[in-house]
Amino acid sequence: MQYRKFGRTGLTVSRLCLGTMTFGLQTEEDVSHRILDTAADAGVNFIDTADVYPLGGGENIAGRTEEIVGRWLKGKRDRFILATKAVGKMGPSAWDQGASRKHLLDAIDASLRRLGTDYVDLYQLHSDDANTPLDETLEALDVIVRSGKARYIGVSNFLAYRLARALGRADVLRVARFVSVQPRYNLLFRQIERELLPLAAEEQLAVMPYNPLAGGLLTGKHRMDATPTSGRFTETVGKAGAMYQERYWHQREFETIEKLKAIATPTGESLTRVSLAWVLANPLITSAIIGASRAEQLSDTLAASELVLDAQVKAQLDEVSLEYRWGDAAR
Repeated sequence: MQYRKFGRTGLTVSRLCLGTMTFGLQTEEDVSHRILDTAADAGVNFIDTADVYPLGGGENIAGRTEEIVGRWLKGKRDRFILATKAVGKMGPSAWDQGASRKHLLDAIDASLRRLGTDYVDLYQLHSDDANTPLDETLEALDVIVRSGKARYIGVSNFLAYRLARALGRADVLRVARFVSVQPRYNLLFRQIERELLPLAAEEQLAVMPYNPLAGGLLTGKHRMDATPTSGRFTETVGKAGAMYQERYWHQREFETIEKLKAIATPTGESLTRVSLAWVLANPLITSAIIGASRAEQLSDTLAASELVLDAQVKAQLDEVSLEYRWGDAAR
């Protein structure tokens, strides 16, 4: 396993971060713990979760994933960098979501209880809350950092201009500033290269992308004319299955997959490894978030951290996927 400094902080994290969003719905607890064991044995020291997980489960079971992770961490918390997220809907009240001072101060305490720890290393906003003044959010997060409940703060799913404004306001207010960003990034979604990644470079932000395999489409195992029976594109992840189909299940993407396979096959490596290695080859990427529904699935993805792409192969992948630098960011 390779490791890298986490932005401008003093942390060092594995190049692969284990995502846990399927734990508790698609993946039962015993299987989830085997996945965590497998990742840890391979040198992964970075775990990402969120209060609303499991993905697609709805607010009735929100928090279950953190509980599963917390039970596994018991007795070994100090060996891992633990990240979680807030903002998503956690209950029936209007204030049970968002980035208000009330919700964030409640949410961090609830996450810590579920995780069985007194601090998280990284506390992230899962999305931008345009209904809450940015200053209120930043000041609430500063309270959380100063209280010791979170060592660092970050964001996910932020547009570049909003993140830039947040960094500027944090400096003006003299409060804790964001040290990381968690965007979607893969060979079929490259829009962050235009504005977000240049901002991350200038501000020395750690970048920890999710969906590096496009929800599994970049494994090459799916076909456009075949109904998926397992994975992120099905009802096994609840309503999120439809979201993933909307993101990636299109003729253009499947045509690109065939071109990518033609590049990967002569290398002797799987499309999974090549696709993930391409993400890690970007010098601005700190750690890519990977996931699995079975421990056995991790073998291919874990090996990608050691794969160095030939310059010509990298250039071919860049060229074939160039059109994905533009498009509908909402999808």
